[in-house]
Amino acid sequence: METIFQSIEILSKEKGIDPQIVLDAVKDAMLIAARKHYRTTEDYVADMDPKTGAIHLYAVKKAAETVTDPAHEMTLAEARRINPEAEVGSEIRITKSTDALGRVSAQTAKQVIFQKVREAERETVFNEYSGRTGELVNCTIKRVEGPDYILDLGKTEAKLSKKEQSRLESYSVSDRVRCVIKLVDKSSKGPGVLVSRAAPELVMRLFEQEVPEIYDGTVAIKGCAREAGERTKIAVQSRDRDVDSVGACVGMKGMRVQSIIRELRGEKIDIIEYSDDPVVFATHALSPAKVSRISILDPLEKHMEVIVDDSQLSLAIGKKGQNVRLAAKLLGWKIDIKSEEEKRQEVESAMAALVAPGAPVSVLIEYGLGEALVEKLLETGVGTIEKLGGMTPEQLEEIQGIGPNMVGQIQDAVNAYYSQFEESPAAGNPEEPQPEEELEVSSGAAPEVETAVEAPVETAVEEGGPDTPADTEAQDAVEQFATIEDAASGLAHDAGIETSQNQPEGTGPEGMQHDERSPEHGQ
Repeated sequence: METIFQSIEILSKEKGIDPQIVLDAVKDAMLIAARKHYRTTEDYVADMDPKTGAIHLYAVKKAAETVTDPAHEMTLAEARRINPEAEVGSEIRITKSTDALGRVSAQTAKQVIFQKVREAERETVFNEYSGRTGELVNCTIKRVEGPDYILDLGKTEAKLSKKEQSRLESYSVSDRVRCVIKLVDKSSKGPGVLVSRAAPELVMRLFEQEVPEIYDGTVAIKGCAREAGERTKIAVQSRDRDVDSVGACVGMKGMRVQSIIRELRGEKIDIIEYSDDPVVFATHALSPAKVSRISILDPLEKHMEVIVDDSQLSLAIGKKGQNVRLAAKLLGWKIDIKSEEEKRQEVESAMAALVAPGAPVSVLIEYGLGEALVEKLLETGVGTIEKLGGMTPEQLEEIQGIGPNMVGQIQDAVNAYYSQFEESPAAGNPEEPQPEEELEVSSGAAPEVETAVEAPVETAVEEGGPDTPADTEAQDAVEQFATIEDAASGLAHDAGIETSQNQPEGTGPEGMQHDERSPEHGQ
């Protein structure tokens, strides 16, 4: 029994846990083994003799005048044979032999002891390391488990998982590495301490060790954004106007930052000067790209728009968007980055939309489209009839809740809307023959009659066709009158129009002798 007590002491020192915890674990193991061996429902108690260190096992029963439960009660007479001072209700301990427990019971007790010790050890580790999250620790690679590494922290083990490793690094057993404590978990099956080589805190702790100004508080680290194995952006600010924060981190000839880069296996590090103004800070964070201008779209939601020259766009975005992504992490703002050409096109589109916004979709309700369908189109961003008319049936069916029948209804309503703008056939179409207008002759319209008569005569003379009715009339006029003007005067007289050309008062056309007139008359 003394050997058991000494083993408890040794185990407690090795695991760094309280000996009482180990002793309680041994007692619990003894009780479980006794119940499994004796197969009774009796109550058992394990106790250690403080003088010898031996652990004894007892069955506990109560003294009673009348026994109703033999497994937990005994008569007063039986109780007084064990303890002469026993009374009714007294607890009587009956010694049980531990030698008869057997090998199976001993193995069960061993498992229980190990489980209790592991739980106690995990609790101790949690209490020690839970307050050290983010601390830089020196570790040694103890073994490799698949893609993960198990590290030795001295008192306990730590786990370096695959996602917490840098892609530029690989290790072998017994290699020494520096990591930061990422998480302490006492409920995990494996090591309770999780360490990281990919966390931004690693770069911050390394700078604190390499730069004395950061260690003594003259220069403060305001933020850090990192993509392990690729690039890191760290923002620093000086609390002394005579100390350059960026220069202090870089060091003479870059010695300070180069030692950190070697520790990170060649990872790129951008050291940025911090500013309370988000516009200035964003300008620094997007370096090495040159920013043209920055507009804050929503200060509450922390949303800004950055405009750069067309030649600087790829540099500002970075490889696979890395530069702008790290800058957004560092600032804690959402950044929309655009070139000058993209911004110009966006402004032109916005102006065009303001000038000609288009007819709203709600107008189609008057052309047979249901209100529910109109609301569904508005929810999906289709706000104008022009945009709706430019969509194909396949695009319409991609909208949730719109089927082929609804697509047909939409097309009918759009066609009905545009049909009102189609040009209807006019009554005065020049292609259709028009009835001749009757010539209304009134007093004082002699020049119009003269022109109307003169044109057919000239045409007839030029064409020389005496067979047409117009030609016959022209020939008659020429034969009756010596000149075209005389013919016009005669026609005007027949129509009741008075003429005064070379005509004395009171003289009418009736007194004219047409055969005696010479060709020069009236000219």
